[in-house]
Amino acid sequence: MAEDSSDRVTEFWAELPKADTDFLGAIRDWSNVQIASDDEVIWLKGFTDEQALSAEIQQLPNFILYELRDGLLFKKNALVPRKKVRTALLWAPIDKALRLTFPLSNNNFFGIEEKVEVRLKPSEEEQTAVALLCSIADIKDFITALPKFKLEKIDWIVINDRALFMGNPLLSFPGKTFWTKDGHLLPTGFDFEFKNMSSLLQRKYNATHEQWLLWNEDGSVLYINKEDFRKLSVSSFRLTEKSKEWM
Repeated sequence: MAEDSSDRVTEFWAELPKADTDFLGAIRDWSNVQIASDDEVIWLKGFTDEQALSAEIQQLPNFILYELRDGLLFKKNALVPRKKVRTALLWAPIDKALRLTFPLSNNNFFGIEEKVEVRLKPSEEEQTAVALLCSIADIKDFITALPKFKLEKIDWIVINDRALFMGNPLLSFPGKTFWTKDGHLLPTGFDFEFKNMSSLLQRKYNATHEQWLLWNEDGSVLYINKEDFRKLSVSSFRLTEKSKEWM
């Protein structure tokens, strides 16, 4: 009786030029994936079916995905093999073997040589807003009319001509909202292009967790000391407003 190929589990392999290793940051947290090197090629194996079809894989430049069949590597849906499987490779989990290079580009705040670019992208996941950035001129007529109990659960800080509020529930003011991830404040509706980037950035630039990293959609970032936040009150707002001459 012929073997039923429908019951066969597909084993995926992939190759990538070593010059493009930095792009693997997008999948570095896939601990099931194994990685090895051979001459100028990075080899990977162990992808699940879902990972093999994922957007993270499809966006990798010069990345070639194979199906392993009888010791031969076939591109998807191909009838003729592309090459034989490589042997004598030293495999290791990708999350332990891969080391991303820093620092980052597109962020003048870092001010050092650039290698990996930090980008934000729209996210379909629902996010809970924990911070609100408002123009002080737009809200000065509203905040003094709010009851005390709505203010006492909010911390705030002044950033030039704007106020950043944090707390729960947030005030219902016009402005830009943010959600928190690993100590970052990201615009709601956005996330890092590479999912593992948030923890890497924290370890590199905010290891003591004494700051919030406030991000814009263009990938620029502002450091905010957590100790500079103070409790919101009508009196503190009026004093700040007066000192900045926003009346």
